[in-house]
Amino acid sequence: MDNLQQLYQSMGISKEVYDFGMKIEDTLKERFHAIKATTHYNQLKVLKAMQDNQVSEACFSASTGYGYNDLGRDKLEEVYASVFHTEAALVRPQITCGTHALALALAANTRPGDEILSPVGKPYDTLEEVIGIRSSKGSLAEYGITYAQVDLQRDGGFDYDNIKKAIHEKTKLVTIQRSKGYQTRPTLSVERIGELIRFVKSIKQDVICMVDNCYGEFVETLEPSDVGADMVVGSLIKNPGGGLAPIGGYIAGRADLIEMCAYRLTSPGLGKEVGATLGINGSLYQGLFLAPTVVEAALKGAIFAANIYERLGFSVVPNGSESRHDIIQAVTLGTPEGVVAFCEGIQAAAPVDSHVVPEPWAMPGYDADVIMAAGAFVSGSSIELSADGPMKEPYAVYFQGGLTYEHARYGILCSLQQLVNKKLITLTDC
Repeated sequence: MDNLQQLYQSMGISKEVYDFGMKIEDTLKERFHAIKATTHYNQLKVLKAMQDNQVSEACFSASTGYGYNDLGRDKLEEVYASVFHTEAALVRPQITCGTHALALALAANTRPGDEILSPVGKPYDTLEEVIGIRSSKGSLAEYGITYAQVDLQRDGGFDYDNIKKAIHEKTKLVTIQRSKGYQTRPTLSVERIGELIRFVKSIKQDVICMVDNCYGEFVETLEPSDVGADMVVGSLIKNPGGGLAPIGGYIAGRADLIEMCAYRLTSPGLGKEVGATLGINGSLYQGLFLAPTVVEAALKGAIFAANIYERLGFSVVPNGSESRHDIIQAVTLGTPEGVVAFCEGIQAAAPVDSHVVPEPWAMPGYDADVIMAAGAFVSGSSIELSADGPMKEPYAVYFQGGLTYEHARYGILCSLQQLVNKKLITLTDC
């Protein structure tokens, strides 16, 4: 037994599980090598944006109170605009999460009587109350903003005929969710998002196309803003924060739309001029700089997970050989016991709170109990090793993150070990 295997064994991984994982990993070397090319491109893209905008040590200084003349905050927004090739960006710690960023972009750029259209089916659960699909205080529906939806076809394709029928004079904004959310549909590639935007614009040129870019940043060399998106929206405690951002969200896009978002975030008349950063600018810059390599680690972990669980006969989305367009790996375990065991394994692999046992609970914004495993340095950070899922059919778990591949690999083996220990799976003949 070599030293590495001994260490794994001391950390709860049996020889059977270790050998199975290493056998799978040996088949992925070429795939992992190919990911490097994307990382290389994106790392240079981020570096160039920082150099072109002349980031300096002064950008890391803190501001308090109103935050007037915060050089680091304003420069960071210029860097984000350069990275995403947009006219402007709003990057703020006052944006509390991805849902808040999306709600902000939607509310800022619609008015009573306008309609929002999702041509890619149901949005992520927490947006249902924002839009008013599920009743909630302060929803867009309460302000007379309506919502329409066109589901994807069975094969994951766009239903172009019904999308065309759904667009009319009141359609103000089209929202496109890149990632799958709590669904087992394919994640949308940037190329497919571009095709959809071009189709929508051919029907109504002035409609605003917004992309929920959460979990997709730096997975490809292009972003949705490169293929026609008017706004791209995301969270800093996911991909672009690189695991160092302690809070925040971003919206990048057309200058007039970003200006509206700034007025909605702060106050009419104040906009981007206010908003203290309280000394976290350095983490936001360094996190963005590291983001391409952190995303690479998370991608490798997702591919490893897909191949592990596909070999065991579970339905996985994407499958073990498909191209990747986000960092999320869905595994349909089929039973609540399987979902819980998987999440218990991920939690046990964490550097923080590894002794804690996750349990399903009624989280705000969801229509079913949700179990979440996330022993993270930043609370709730899903670029760090994490897994979660709603306790309802088809009992799928959604795995993402890993600041290093080595940690992601260990987490997946822990999830597998927990399923083996509970006799929910067997590795015999696999």
